[in-house]
Amino acid sequence: MKRIFRNTFCVLQSFLFLVSSFSVYDSAFKVWVDRAALRLSSDTQPKFDTITDEALQISREEKEQCRKWYQEHILTAKSPAYNFTVGGKQFQNHLSDWEITIGKESALGEVYRGGKTTYVTLKHRKSDITATVEATLYEEYASCDWTVFIQNNGSENSPIVNNFYAADFTFNCGTADIYFSKGSNSDNDDFELMKSAVSPIKTVFNANGGRSSSFLPYFNLCGKKMNAVMAVGWTGQWYTSFSQNIGGVHIKAKQEYFKGYLSPDEKVRSPLVSMTFYSGSNALKGFNTFRTWESECVYTESAFPVTCTLLAGEFDKRNTDQLVEFIQNMPQQQCDETDFLWMDAGWYEYNEGWYDGAGSWLPNKARFPDGLAPISEAAQKRGMKLLLWYEPERCCKGTRVYNECIKHPGWLVECDDNTNLVNLAFDGACDYLGDLVANSIKDNKVGFYRQDFNFTPLNLWQEADKTYFNNRKGFEENHYVTNLYRYLDKLLEVNPGLIIDNCASGGRRLDLEMSRRSIPLWRTDYNCSTAEGVIKDDAITATQYATYGISFWLPLNGTGLNAFTEYADRSLLTSCSQRSGYQAVRDQMEKNYFPLTNGGLDTTSFHAMQFGDGDEGTVLIYRREDVKEKTYRLIMNGLTPNQTYRIYDVDFSSETTTKTGSQLMNEGLSIAIEECPKCAIYLYKAVK
Repeated sequence: MKRIFRNTFCVLQSFLFLVSSFSVYDSAFKVWVDRAALRLSSDTQPKFDTITDEALQISREEKEQCRKWYQEHILTAKSPAYNFTVGGKQFQNHLSDWEITIGKESALGEVYRGGKTTYVTLKHRKSDITATVEATLYEEYASCDWTVFIQNNGSENSPIVNNFYAADFTFNCGTADIYFSKGSNSDNDDFELMKSAVSPIKTVFNANGGRSSSFLPYFNLCGKKMNAVMAVGWTGQWYTSFSQNIGGVHIKAKQEYFKGYLSPDEKVRSPLVSMTFYSGSNALKGFNTFRTWESECVYTESAFPVTCTLLAGEFDKRNTDQLVEFIQNMPQQQCDETDFLWMDAGWYEYNEGWYDGAGSWLPNKARFPDGLAPISEAAQKRGMKLLLWYEPERCCKGTRVYNECIKHPGWLVECDDNTNLVNLAFDGACDYLGDLVANSIKDNKVGFYRQDFNFTPLNLWQEADKTYFNNRKGFEENHYVTNLYRYLDKLLEVNPGLIIDNCASGGRRLDLEMSRRSIPLWRTDYNCSTAEGVIKDDAITATQYATYGISFWLPLNGTGLNAFTEYADRSLLTSCSQRSGYQAVRDQMEKNYFPLTNGGLDTTSFHAMQFGDGDEGTVLIYRREDVKEKTYRLIMNGLTPNQTYRIYDVDFSSETTTKTGSQLMNEGLSIAIEECPKCAIYLYKAVK
């Protein structure tokens, strides 16, 4: 009977995937179908066992397992993890058609932080195609990643290249469960974690309209024989699939639509794929190993937990003198607890509102006659820097970016609604925009560059395939996304120490390549208020749930809300916070993450999370508005059993409790929370 039910679910799930494939890009219906297909066979309340701090440490065996897999599937062509087809012949099935050269391994950190990089060159014996695999081993983190580049070195068009998979291999893990999360779709359950047994019928995850609205491109495979967290880096229409076979799970990852010849000297690339290996049956080991690798090797060195305070939003009309006066009058304690002052949309020239001024990127002369540098300087005198909003890829008619791009064929993809796309697929457009924005950042003395992206590009890319790339499928997207990374890299290079905020309508461009360059300060637009400042009824509960879900994957993330009670402030606590006064908590949230009680969106249930390591950390316990119980049993995680810890409520810091890690992870601690709603914050520290 159990098998009949499972087979029925698989058939229904396959039908929903089929319906999704014919749905309109970026439609609410497509997102609903994608998520409904996975919800059929998924657990949205997965439980996690206790794990000690010692078990969380990356072992020699895990490092060796990663190194061995990397050598067998990335550095040799005996069983390559990637695949593509040239002239109708699949690489993996015609290895003799390729001359393979393995380059010298780089010094540690020479190319990517914490890693040693090797370039594998594959020369096609029957054409002028050359493929290059950029592969990096982060041995101390039991992680590796790779990207495949294909170039036509000839003087004529190449044979057709298609089925271009960054990943196409069987992961020999035996039967496995897969953990994954919803993406950002401005819903109250954004980033909800799910767990599902991998089915023999292919399970598909992909972007929606070129952005990560349906699901995040992060996956934790917990198998009977082997485990790994896999991540994909592609800020476009990424695609992944998983299917159970006899040996394990077959994994595929690619840019979803790609097929065509390469013109002379043309170069294309695959998405970036990473694998983080871990042992044991506790998926928390995988999540936290991945978080550690991301914090120490993926993020830029300038990225760190920050606190931002809103200085001016899209409806703000204040001028230089008024904003400088505001900064000068800020209480010293608030300045000490704030890293960046946030100026959002509306600082530039516009007509009817902030939205129609995209493409100006010159400070409004009437309000800011000397630019924004005086405001930045005022902030710097108080120990803070300026965060400034841009949306560089969109430009409206009449703006200087529009007026320049319209002069050059291909630099602009025009739209009827004036949502015009600066076509980064063209190198000239990318260089022009990069110079303009890099100089704007420098002139205005910006410390934190906030990049928004308020439309879905896939249909525009596909139209541009026809107009500019001779109907070669996916080539516009491939060149666009590649140059998007080049654009962001230029901003970082020209402005040392710059931090980039990745917004995109609130968290719709979250992927591994963007994590190499940015962090998301505004992870979902569900927290947006109306023009009158009204928030959604369940926004605070949804914020707690979003933190619960996104923290499995991204140690650095932030959010905000137009609510200013203590309960709201504590519900908004993240590693990148918009609430001052909680630095001790904020700094722990980049460390290990332990979900304690998943209250979901249920206001009658407690909700609790723990962040930290074996030495110190924090616990957030939310007694929501309809919870009747006044006592919460705190069972902690990730501690050293025989270590003694001192733990206390930040509201009653003089009242400390001393217990061993074993006691805290087994017997727990009875926490009385009289107020409702209320968030109790506990800090703990090992007694040395």
